[in-house]
Amino acid sequence: MIGYLKGIVASIQRLSSSKVVLVLDVNQVGYELQVVPRLANDLVLGDLVQIWTELIMRDDRTILFGFASMAERDLFRQLVSVSGVGPQLAIALLDTLGLADLVQAIVSNNTRLLARTPGVGSKTAERLALELKTKLAEWRLQSGLQSTPDATPITTIQEDVEMTLLALGYTNTEITQALRAVGQQTALAKNADAEAWIREAIAWLSR
Repeated sequence: MIGYLKGIVASIQRLSSSKVVLVLDVNQVGYELQVVPRLANDLVLGDLVQIWTELIMRDDRTILFGFASMAERDLFRQLVSVSGVGPQLAIALLDTLGLADLVQAIVSNNTRLLARTPGVGSKTAERLALELKTKLAEWRLQSGLQSTPDATPITTIQEDVEMTLLALGYTNTEITQALRAVGQQTALAKNADAEAWIREAIAWLSR
């Protein structure tokens, strides 16, 4: 098994919004890896990089997946262990939410946030939370990953807040970041006023 590869970025191919293929030159051998799209945004041709890898074998082909860190690779392994979650869906989850927010969403049973990922329905989101909640809570502690308090709006108003912000043109990532940031305010944390959350989120996003 290949744990990681360290080499020169030879090429980056964006085959679709969710599929990016990297060719890494390691001692004059080109390794083709499918990487998390957000990782590709940080790569520059000619750079020397270290990419953590996971080899997935299928009947028709073998694919080497690449990740920015060992923690991200290990989370990928956990995701694909869940029934109905294949490698491509796991990559999409990592790309949409990122490592920390994805772990937090699963541990806090935030199925609404998980379902924002294209291809993840409510049943898959519930299965992810059910099967991985305890495992990831322990894994996060052992890995030393920072635990972020679940400071999003209470369930009764969360959908209204998110839908309003989406309608205003903000992305899912921006909304998640804004709600977590403003949710740290003690006065707002338990506030059931959707307009207050929306107002504070817009203020934060407009900084």
